[in-house]
Amino acid sequence: MMSKLFSVDLYIKIKENTFEAKKLTADGHWQSIVSQEPFTTQRLLVGSFSEAERALTQLLKHVLGQGIFAKKPKVVIHPMEKVEGGLSQIEDRIFRELALGAGALKVVVHTGPELTDSQAIKLIHGV
Repeated sequence: MMSKLFSVDLYIKIKENTFEAKKLTADGHWQSIVSQEPFTTQRLLVGSFSEAERALTQLLKHVLGQGIFAKKPKVVIHPMEKVEGGLSQIEDRIFRELALGAGALKVVVHTGPELTDSQAIKLIHGV
């Protein structure tokens, strides 16, 4: 019960130099940010980690809002581009570290088709 007060489930999509995020609640809607400095390179979706982390942190502050107690999101992070042939261990770790560095409590990396809210929630909670 208490963990629900301090945690929120999020679905984050990564596209070239762009993050989109939404709360997985009935009133959740997509919000996005385009990085002021590019973080995508010709070969990598996240080629500049610090720029990507800065943009994601800014988006999460906007999505989660400010309060007395900071909410720690549990997230599904979904790279939408440059995933042909699957992710390497390095790329998987980049996405996990990116979300953790931006304040996530738990991270699940998903590749494949876009998820519905209920599918994303099941992934986060291992149902």
